[in-house]
Amino acid sequence: MSSNLTLQEIVERALSRSKADGCVVIAQESSSANLRWANNTLTTNGVMLTRSLTVIATVAGRSGVSSGAISRSVTTAQDVDRVVRDAEDAARANEPSEDARPLITGEAAPDWDEPPASTSIHVFDSFAPALGEAFGRSRDTGVQHYGYVEHDVTTTYLGSSTGLRLRYVQPTGFVTMTGKSKDLSRSAWVGQATRDFRDVDPGALTTELERRLSWARRTIELPAGRYETLLPPTAVADLMIYAYWTMSARDAHDGRTVFAKPGGGTRVGERLSSTSVSLRSDPAHAGLECAPFVVAHASSSEQSVFDNGLGLGAVEWIRDGVLSSLVTTRHSAELTGLPVTPFVDNLILEVPNPGGSLEDLVARTDRGLLLTCLWYIREVDPQTLLLTGLTRDGVYLVEGGEVVGQVNNFRFNESPVDLLARFTEAGVTAPAFSREWGDYFPRTAMPALRVPDFNMSSVSQSS
Repeated sequence: MSSNLTLQEIVERALSRSKADGCVVIAQESSSANLRWANNTLTTNGVMLTRSLTVIATVAGRSGVSSGAISRSVTTAQDVDRVVRDAEDAARANEPSEDARPLITGEAAPDWDEPPASTSIHVFDSFAPALGEAFGRSRDTGVQHYGYVEHDVTTTYLGSSTGLRLRYVQPTGFVTMTGKSKDLSRSAWVGQATRDFRDVDPGALTTELERRLSWARRTIELPAGRYETLLPPTAVADLMIYAYWTMSARDAHDGRTVFAKPGGGTRVGERLSSTSVSLRSDPAHAGLECAPFVVAHASSSEQSVFDNGLGLGAVEWIRDGVLSSLVTTRHSAELTGLPVTPFVDNLILEVPNPGGSLEDLVARTDRGLLLTCLWYIREVDPQTLLLTGLTRDGVYLVEGGEVVGQVNNFRFNESPVDLLARFTEAGVTAPAFSREWGDYFPRTAMPALRVPDFNMSSVSQSS
């Protein structure tokens, strides 16, 4: 991209070159910084700056409105023009879009003229020295540290031929740390999402790694079976994110998901849990803030390019244990008779009268398993949302309110929707970073859950 063109000028150039009946332009700039370490040594670090452009052209025909969406990295002003022409060619070649609706109208937001925000390697100015202290401590603890941190700031500019001009800055960061014993026979993991790393305490994270590795000094072999299991917020996030990703009202209406009603329609209004559990999203939730308007680069069953710029608010997907909303576009809302509730980029699970911290739940456990995280999660049956996957980096046996050793890994088979109906106790909701999906969906807050009969379907030899 020409260095003389600002992101706003890119949007205006694309709109001015458009000869389509309607046009939406999304220009994004992302700056990111990262550190990686292994064997108690920093191995790589980097800083990157990227720009991308999406042009969505809409063309009215005799049988309806068609759309063409082209996303591409661009480097020159001429590249912008080519993206516009390609989007218009695609729109003219495509069949009418069933999700076609009038483009969202509006005006320029007050911050429209502000430049993109950015990050730098200095975001780790406090983190890196603390990590070095952990490396130094390994001479005494014997812990081998491996890990990765990343911080990204993406600024989105969205403009339309209907006058809309919106800007949003999304900071996203996370840390993932693995500790291994010197002989590599024991392994533990911790992770955390963050907006700016000011709330990340590497000392506390490494202390937790050392604690979990000490639990693993004693190993216990257990067979497959159903066990009382404590799912920490991290593992609950692993499961609930997948459930959220399947909450398309269109897919449920078509009978393809666990949220489909037998015989037709959706399960909205149906009780999923006897507990007054709440699963919700809110772009303004403190610490988990995300874009307050739709940014859709392509249409799917979950989003529509015609909804770009549509305002987002708080949504309760499950209220008092009852399925109350599904993810809709304006088109799928009309199709299903549900309110317009587009996808929001965060997720919060809350249970009334929580039973304290994860440690409190452990202290009240006579005998059960304590998981760390899940991985390699895959869908087995969409009709029940049965998932399978493996435990990883620490499954511990709890007896008499204390962790007494590390257990072999398992393959599990469970449905997160079923778990909401079966859990017997929950902890306080806290920010949670999913081991499996956190790279893509880091903004979650979850409680720990006690499940009386979690299905460990087979013993796994994975480590």
